[in-house]
Amino acid sequence: MPTDPEGEIVTAGSAERATFGQVFALSEFRALWAAQMLSVAGDQLARVALTWLVYERTHSALLAAVTFVASIVPTFVGGIVLSGLGDRLPRRRVMIACDLIRAALVAVMALPGLPVMVLVVLLFLVTMVGAPFTSARAAVYPDILAGDRYVLGSAITLTTFQFAQVIGFALGGTIVGVFGVRTSLIADAVTFLGSAAIVRAWVRARPPAQVASHGRRAAISGLRSGARLVATHPALRTPMLLGWLAAFYDAPEGVAAPLARTLGGGSATVGLLLASGALGSVLGALTFSRLVDPRARQRWMIPLAVLTSGVLAAFYLRPELPFALLILTTSGVFSCFQLAANAAFVRAAPPAERSQAFGLAQGGMNLGQGTLMVLAGAAAERLAPAVVIASSGVLGVIAAAAVAFSWSRGRLLA
Repeated sequence: MPTDPEGEIVTAGSAERATFGQVFALSEFRALWAAQMLSVAGDQLARVALTWLVYERTHSALLAAVTFVASIVPTFVGGIVLSGLGDRLPRRRVMIACDLIRAALVAVMALPGLPVMVLVVLLFLVTMVGAPFTSARAAVYPDILAGDRYVLGSAITLTTFQFAQVIGFALGGTIVGVFGVRTSLIADAVTFLGSAAIVRAWVRARPPAQVASHGRRAAISGLRSGARLVATHPALRTPMLLGWLAAFYDAPEGVAAPLARTLGGGSATVGLLLASGALGSVLGALTFSRLVDPRARQRWMIPLAVLTSGVLAAFYLRPELPFALLILTTSGVFSCFQLAANAAFVRAAPPAERSQAFGLAQGGMNLGQGTLMVLAGAAAERLAPAVVIASSGVLGVIAAAAVAFSWSRGRLLA
């Protein structure tokens, strides 16, 4: 992704808006889209099941948050250590292998009588193995989609992810209540097998992006090169930092169980709270990608980043459930700025290092999310969950302002 003389990120590709028909006409995109829809819905179902199980057994907001984070933080480890596989090995092969490994691990989780901590460790491994899958898939998209098709394809991917979260979260509490945790985990394992089959059948095999780069030394060299790239390249660094702001406005997910309890609800209320932000993200991504001109999306990134966290300050009012859902949904709508940040980052990365760069950025985002969720869970042991959420929103506004200042200062010095 080039920069203009003032250091501003320039959107690559045509200024014409792509259409859904143009994107879905591509069979490889349809395959990746279907695989994502299938596996993410199952993941969210399992996440709700385990989070509620731990909270019910321990009545600890901190342990519930740790359980939820165990399905997120490992993305950091996987992003750092494993995402380079998508550059050194054929990316389709990486995606299929990750799906099969995750299916096996989740099947073990479904065995009866496993201690809670064993389930948490297995969930950690499942999520860690998912990091190279996500990075490999993100690296393939620019090879499939050109011009504004990539931006719209990213919007569809984000929307699919959030919509699948809505389904998994909203139905997760009810399904867990009716069928139990074990059935939910078996369903999750089946979704991974389905995803692997779809990728194997309809995604074209491509050679590795990096030729003759195997072994531990090559992996370490690739990691160092990727870290240096994302840290020093302005067109990569700014969208990466904007992406990391998700840690602040995703903090409500870490205290969803105790918040539901204070609102007088149970597992179904947990699902509704988790689904509301995802639903907002769906609405925001669709609106942002279809109604905002491609050249104007970058100008909206920072204002929307501030608003995404800022609206959470309304939790200081201790809202009842309907207003709480509205706040979380609105925050999700404003998070559409991630669409522009993601598109700018992935397309700025050199093709041969695209998977590693994306893995580092995604891993850093998930480390921040996990850290903030654990801190939010710990704070909710002493403070009302609503106060914890509002405080996280205020911190997010401060962080967004810092990124905006750094970006503006860099443009003035360029």
